[in-house]
Amino acid sequence: MLRRPRPIAILAALVLPATLALTACGSKNDGEALQVAFIGPADSPFARGLRLPAAAQQVRAATAEGLVALDAQGEVVPALAERWIVTEDGLSYIFRLRNSDWRDGQPIAAEEVRDELKRTLRSLSRTSLGLDFAPVSEVRAMTGRVIEVRLSSPMPDFLQLLAQPELAVLHKGVGAGPMMLKRDGALAQLSLLPPEARGLPMREDWRAGTRALAVRALPAAKAVAAFRNAEVDLVLDGRLADLPRADTGPLSRGTVRLDAAQGIMGLRVVRADGLLADPKRWEALAMAIDRETLLAPFNVAGWTSSTRLVPAAVAGNAPERWANLTIEQRRAEARRRIAGFGAGAKATVRVSLPPGPGSDLLFGQLAANWRQIGVTAVRAREGEPADLEWFDSLARTGARPWYLNQFACAVRRTLCSTEADQLVREAAGEPDPVARLTMLAEAEERLTAMEGFIPLGAPVRWSLVRGDIDGFAENRWALHPLLPLALGPT
Repeated sequence: MLRRPRPIAILAALVLPATLALTACGSKNDGEALQVAFIGPADSPFARGLRLPAAAQQVRAATAEGLVALDAQGEVVPALAERWIVTEDGLSYIFRLRNSDWRDGQPIAAEEVRDELKRTLRSLSRTSLGLDFAPVSEVRAMTGRVIEVRLSSPMPDFLQLLAQPELAVLHKGVGAGPMMLKRDGALAQLSLLPPEARGLPMREDWRAGTRALAVRALPAAKAVAAFRNAEVDLVLDGRLADLPRADTGPLSRGTVRLDAAQGIMGLRVVRADGLLADPKRWEALAMAIDRETLLAPFNVAGWTSSTRLVPAAVAGNAPERWANLTIEQRRAEARRRIAGFGAGAKATVRVSLPPGPGSDLLFGQLAANWRQIGVTAVRAREGEPADLEWFDSLARTGARPWYLNQFACAVRRTLCSTEADQLVREAAGEPDPVARLTMLAEAEERLTAMEGFIPLGAPVRWSLVRGDIDGFAENRWALHPLLPLALGPT
């Protein structure tokens, strides 16, 4: 069992109990809609397809359930399946569907759910999420309300995968709830369905304590301003690029909340010429970064840095790269490699980062680190070619294959390893746990040897939350479902 990562906190000035946070909007349990803003393009709550932005993921999860779902703490809870069992060998998951209907009155039946799941898995086949489902060997309907999913090898995080919004089951293009969506321009208005439509006992007073949600997406600066002006109660999916905007002054202490998120954050090599024609110089750039001080300008405590493609905790507490070298020794070796670049050629690297004050701070840190080894960093403008580009993704599970699948040739197509991909595929079908771990470790070694990615550490995700908001909790997946916000206190 993986240990939970330690919580991330904004240092000193921002860490205070939620009871001391602003309460300008008052309680939203009085029938007034809770105003929620995701950071992103205005139409992102309504996006469709296989690669959904955060806003669309949570809108889909609120309006269309899979077999299981995630609660506010990021734990798996029942959804279309009211209960399930897992066989002792971990190779069979048997789900019993709740006794309820689709929105058009047709009963939810195992055969249709099976067919929809199989269709979704086929459509995801060339995405990293689809690769995560490689151990699924069969989905079958056992009775009218019982579904079995068989695996070729155990997956401790399988339920976590099934809870992803992309695995929502649709009936004639419509989900079973638990919420109903009405679009009003750029605003997604979400309201709870009656309990009997959610597979729960009928209650006359079911609306008591619940609330509707008004969900929109805004650019980061506008979202923070709207929060400051009490126009929204909750801002979600903040990232490192915009973290400095979240400090809205002493009166807002306690409203900035950070998740101890799992996943990948770093720089991907996208152009292998010039200084980066030799992978040894790619490694030199990675060696020169002092990750322990990299986020110092952000005043973030508890952030987990990493030199590995797969974080040490996920890889069985494996050692960090260059663990036997001090940062001074690493930089000396990196300086030697860079010095061998051309005769009098200037060592320059162009870096593409998302816009935002956080990216400005991060670029300054990276540039200062690389100056130590004789490399000049240049910030690539939007649309300009770059040598390194930003890559930041939240983990869907805490398992090693998820990290390796981010670099699969089917997903990235450049600077990838077909041999590593083959090892990950073989591991998915390998029943012997020792052999499986050996294959995954070798796949990681092959990808690491390519030096096509410079890991920095865990992704940074932040939210702005009024002190009186129930149904929000930090969690290791940095996903904040909308249903708990609508249900209010429980």
